[in-house]
Amino acid sequence: MSHDRSAYDFAVLRVVPHVHLGVFVPVGVLLHARREGFLGLAALTDEATLATRVPSVDVPLLARYLVTLQRVAAGDATAGPIALAPTSERFHWLTAPRSDVLQAGPVHEGTCVGAPAVTLARLFAEYVSR
Repeated sequence: MSHDRSAYDFAVLRVVPHVHLGVFVPVGVLLHARREGFLGLAALTDEATLATRVPSVDVPLLARYLVTLQRVAAGDATAGPIALAPTSERFHWLTAPRSDVLQAGPVHEGTCVGAPAVTLARLFAEYVSR
């Protein structure tokens, strides 16, 4: 029995409450499977959960940013012009280095069998939900 493996790249989104210290809290995972044309972002957007994890930031603003990034990843035209770019361009824009409270960690690669969305859910559970 043969299973096609799909290559993907992913990054963990993290909140860095005090950028000068470099300490971070994972709040989301972004996954791009180029061959499948898939780009997905799973993130904590519940304000109560975010307030528990990162109480020292503006939680409502952070939640809005995370929802907007999910919309960009999904290609939602109402999220602005970057959401209309091809998936690979959106992935690189979302993972570009930033000196901000919300950052993407290093990009990692992997392979999966089956739907990239299932892998995204697994990575979110492993790196964020735990």
